[in-house]
Amino acid sequence: MNRRSLGFRLVVWFASVLTAVYLFVAAAMFLELGRYLKTNFGDALRRRADEVGEILATAGAPIDEAAISNEIRSRLLPESNNRFVRVSRSDGTVVYRSGPPVDRSFDPDAVAATDAAKSAQSKSVRQFLTPGGTSMLVVARSVTATSGSYDIEVGASLEQIQLVLNYVLILLIVAVPVLVGVSTSGGYFLIKRALKSVDHIAKTAEQISHHNLSERLPVAKTGDELERLSISVNRMIGRLDEAIQTTRRFLADASHELRTPLTVIKGELEEVAGSKNLSEELRERTGSVLEEVERLTHIVEGLLAVARLDAGEAQREWLRFDLAELVATTADQMKLLAEDQRITLVCNTGSRVDVEGDHVRLKQVIVNLLDNAIKYTPEGGSIHLSVRAQDRAVLEIVDTGIGIPKDELAHVFERFFRVDKARSRNVEGTGLGLAIVKSICTAHGAEIETESTIGRGSCFRIKFPLAATVDSR
Repeated sequence: MNRRSLGFRLVVWFASVLTAVYLFVAAAMFLELGRYLKTNFGDALRRRADEVGEILATAGAPIDEAAISNEIRSRLLPESNNRFVRVSRSDGTVVYRSGPPVDRSFDPDAVAATDAAKSAQSKSVRQFLTPGGTSMLVVARSVTATSGSYDIEVGASLEQIQLVLNYVLILLIVAVPVLVGVSTSGGYFLIKRALKSVDHIAKTAEQISHHNLSERLPVAKTGDELERLSISVNRMIGRLDEAIQTTRRFLADASHELRTPLTVIKGELEEVAGSKNLSEELRERTGSVLEEVERLTHIVEGLLAVARLDAGEAQREWLRFDLAELVATTADQMKLLAEDQRITLVCNTGSRVDVEGDHVRLKQVIVNLLDNAIKYTPEGGSIHLSVRAQDRAVLEIVDTGIGIPKDELAHVFERFFRVDKARSRNVEGTGLGLAIVKSICTAHGAEIETESTIGRGSCFRIKFPLAATVDSR
C-alpha cells in the first residue's frame, strides 16, 4: 500500500487510536482487578481479626492462653488456611502465634510485629516483603478485654493473588495485539470498501480528456460527500465540455470564414503584382504582403484542420492499409525537397505492416514530420525513416538536425509553439504542424514519443495499433 495514500493514513490513524484505547482499557482493568482482589482479601483478613477479638472479649480473667490458642485453631484453622495469626499483650508478650502454613508460603517467625491501632475499632493494613521474599498482607487491630489489652495480627501471603494477576497480564499481552490486529483488519476492509468508489472515480477521471468530455463520473446514490463530489465534478466537466465545444465551433467557423477573404486578397494582390505599370518598390511591397497572406492562409488551413480533428473527422472513414507502403511513397515524394537542401533521405520499410485509419491524415503526419526534419537538418545531414511491426506498428523518423532542448521537448506538440525563436527565425512555419500530428495520432489511438540531443538530432517514434488489434468501429 502506498504510505502516502489516504487509505494507508486512515488505517494507521485507526490502528494507533485503537491500540491506545485497548492499552488504556487493559491497564485500567489490570490495576482495578489488583485493587479489587487486595481489597477483598483485606476485608477477609479483617473479619478473621474480628473473630479473634471476639474470642479474647469473651475470655474470662485471668486469660487462659491454652484455651485461647485452642479456640483460635478450632475456629480459624490458620495453618490449614495458610493464614498468619498472632496475639500479643500490650507489653509485647506473645499470647498466641500460628505455626507454618500448609503451603509453606511464609515463615511465621519472619513476620515482623505491627503497631496496632490504639482503639478497639481501628484496624491497620500493611503490605510488605518478608526476609524470604514473600509478599504478605497483614491486618492489625487492638482490642481491650476484661483480662487486658491485646494486639491482634492476621495476615496471609499474596502469592495466589499475584498468580491470578500474572495470568491476567499474560492474557492481556496476548489478547491486546490480537484484538488490535483483528480490529485493524476489519477497519482496513471497511476503509478499502469505502474508498473503492473514490478509486473508481479517479480511474474514470483519468480516462476523461478533451476528446471525450461527454463521459461522466459514476455517481453512487449514497447521499454522502462522495455523491456530492461526483455530481459537482460532473457539472464542472459539463461546463468544460460546453466551453471547449464553443471554442471549437468558433475556431472552425472563424477558420472557414477567413479562407474566402484571404483567397480574394491573395488573388487581388497577385493581379496587382502582375501589373506592368507598378513601380519596382511597390511590386516588392506587394510581394511581401503576398507572402504574409500566404502564411496566414497556411495558419487558417492548419487551424481548420485541428478543429476538424478535434471534432472527430479522422475517425469517420477508416480503412485497412499498408503503413509501410504509405511511408515509402510519401518518402519518395519528399525526397526531391530533401535533395534540394542537400540532405540524404533513407527509407527502410521492410515487410508489410497493416493498420487501420484515415490514410490521408496519416500521410499528413508523415509529411509534417519529414518537413520538420528537413527544415531543422543542416546541409549534408541525413534523415532515416523506418517501419516495423512489433506488438504495435512502429514508425520512426530520425534526423541529424540541430536537436531540441530537453526542457522544450514536452511543448513541441503545443499549438503555435516554436523551438527557440532565435534558432528558427529563418525557418518558415506556423507552429501548427506538430500540433496537427499529435491530434491525428490521438484520433488513431497512437502514441508519439520524442527523443532529442542538441547538435546530434531528433527521433520521432509513433506506435500505431496493428490492424488485427484495432477495435471494430
